[in-house]
Amino acid sequence: MRLLSLAVLLLRLGVARATYSLTEVEAQISSYLDQNSTQTTRAAPPFGCAVACGFLAFTLPTRLSYPDSLTYGFEESRYWSQQQALTQPACRFSPISAEEVSLAVLAFRVTQCKFAVKSGGHAAFAGASNIEGGVTIDLINLNGIAVSADQTQTSVGAGNVWYDVYTHLQPMGLTVIGGRVSAIGVGGLTLGGGISFFSGRYGWACDNVNTYEVVFADGSIHNVSYSSPYSDLYWALRGGGNNFGIVTRFDLATYPQGDLWAGAQTFLYKNDTAAAINNAFYYLGINAPSDPYAQVIIAYAYAQSEGVYVIASDLQYGKPVPDPSILQNFTSIPGAVANTLRTIDLANLTLEFNNTNPGGFRQTYWTFTVGNSPSLMSDIVAIYMDEVNPIKDAAGVVPSAVFQLITTDVTSHFSKNGGNPLGLAGQGPLNLVNIDISWSNASDDARILAAAQNIVDRSIAAARAQGLDNQYLYQNYASLQQDVLPSYGKANLAKLKSISAKYDPANVWQKLQPGYFKLG
Repeated sequence: MRLLSLAVLLLRLGVARATYSLTEVEAQISSYLDQNSTQTTRAAPPFGCAVACGFLAFTLPTRLSYPDSLTYGFEESRYWSQQQALTQPACRFSPISAEEVSLAVLAFRVTQCKFAVKSGGHAAFAGASNIEGGVTIDLINLNGIAVSADQTQTSVGAGNVWYDVYTHLQPMGLTVIGGRVSAIGVGGLTLGGGISFFSGRYGWACDNVNTYEVVFADGSIHNVSYSSPYSDLYWALRGGGNNFGIVTRFDLATYPQGDLWAGAQTFLYKNDTAAAINNAFYYLGINAPSDPYAQVIIAYAYAQSEGVYVIASDLQYGKPVPDPSILQNFTSIPGAVANTLRTIDLANLTLEFNNTNPGGFRQTYWTFTVGNSPSLMSDIVAIYMDEVNPIKDAAGVVPSAVFQLITTDVTSHFSKNGGNPLGLAGQGPLNLVNIDISWSNASDDARILAAAQNIVDRSIAAARAQGLDNQYLYQNYASLQQDVLPSYGKANLAKLKSISAKYDPANVWQKLQPGYFKLG
C-alpha cells in the first residue's frame, strides 16, 4: 500500500476538520515501515518512538526535529527550569494545526510511544512538559490570536505565552484572565487553574474559558463548551490538567482593561515589619470583597549576596489609581529599602515579574493551603527560615515562601458555567502558600528538596494543630511529590475519573502521556 501524504490523507477522509482513525494511521505506519525497511528495523508491535519519529518526519518533515538540529536545540532552550531543559526526547514535533496534533496522537497510540506536550514549559520538574526518550509535542506554532468583532472573546492558540497575548490586546484596551509572568504558557496555566491580577473581579483563568478546542484520544477534534454535548468534559478541563485531551485553542472571555497601579515594596526582614505585613495580608483577606481590584503577593526570601532575609510586598490595583485605600495597610508600613509602585501596563508588569524569577536554574515548587491567620503565617515563616538556614550556602540558591489570598470574591466565580473541579467554591478567605527555591548545581538537589519537603510538612502540621489546614493543592505550584487531584475532594476526583473513562477508555492520557499530575 502506498504511503499517503498528509494532504492526500485529508482529501481521502473528505472532512472539513480532519479526523483520523487508529486503523487508518496504523495502515499508514505499516506502509511507511514497508517502504523504509532498509532504514528501520520492524519488530512486533509496539514499535516504539523511533518509528513514531520516523513516520512523522516522513509525513510532516518540517515539523519534526532531532537532537542534532538547530530547531531541537532552540526548543529545548525555551524551558524555564534546568531539569526540564536537560530532559532529552528522541525527537520534537511542532504542529501547526489541531489536525497535525491528531495525527501525532494516533501515531503514538499505534507505536505505543510515550509523549509530552509543551505550551510555555514553565513547570519546575523534569517530565512535566518534556520527556526523556519519548516525543515532545511542542505547541510553539499554535500561536494565533484573534479577537471577536464585538471584542468580548479572544481565541488564543495554546502555544502562546501571556506576554504575546497581552501585547496583542493592549492597544485595544482589552485583556483576558491569564498569567502574571510574561514567559508562562497559556495552556498549562489555564488547565491548572490560573491566578490572575484580575481574579477578584473575574475568578481564575479556568473560569473564563468559553470554549476549548480539544484533540481527543481517538484523534477527533471537538469544540468543548458549557453548552456543547461535552459539558462534563468542559467542567473537567477547568483545573483537571492534561488528563482529558490536548487543548489546541482557548476561546477566552475578554474584558476592558487599561493600565494598573502596581509594583513592589521591599523590606529587610524585621519582626515588627513582618508582623505589620502579615496583619495587612490578613485584613485584606477579610475586606477584599469591598474592592476586588486589589491583589497582593507577599514573598519572604533569602538574599544570598547580602546574607539577609527580605520581604517583598507586591501590590496590584486594577486601575491607575495611586495608593488606593484598600492597600494602605501595606503602603503605610515604613522602612522600605526599595519601592517600584507606579502606574504600569499589564505586559510590562508581567516582564517585571519574569525578571525576578529567571530561567536556566534548577527549580522546585511546592504548595499547600491554610486558613487566613497572621499568627499561622508567622509560624510558617519561622519554619521556612529554620529549614533554609542549613542550605543557605548552596550555589545560587534563592529560597522563598510566597503567600497569596484566595478570597470569597475570587471563589464566588468558581461556580460560573457549571463550576470547576477545584473544590473551593464558596470557601475563603484562604492563604495559598508556594515554597519556591532555585539553585545552580545538581549536587545540591537532595538537601534542597528535603528542606522544601520539611517546610511543607511542618507547616501543614502547624496549621492542623490550629484547625486551619485545608486539603487543596494548587496544581500550578505543586511539586512532583504532591498528589494534586485528590486534594479536590473525593466526589470531584471520582467525577474526574468517570469523565476520563468516558472520553479515554484506552487510558491514553494516563499511560502514554505520563508527565505532570495524573488521575490514578
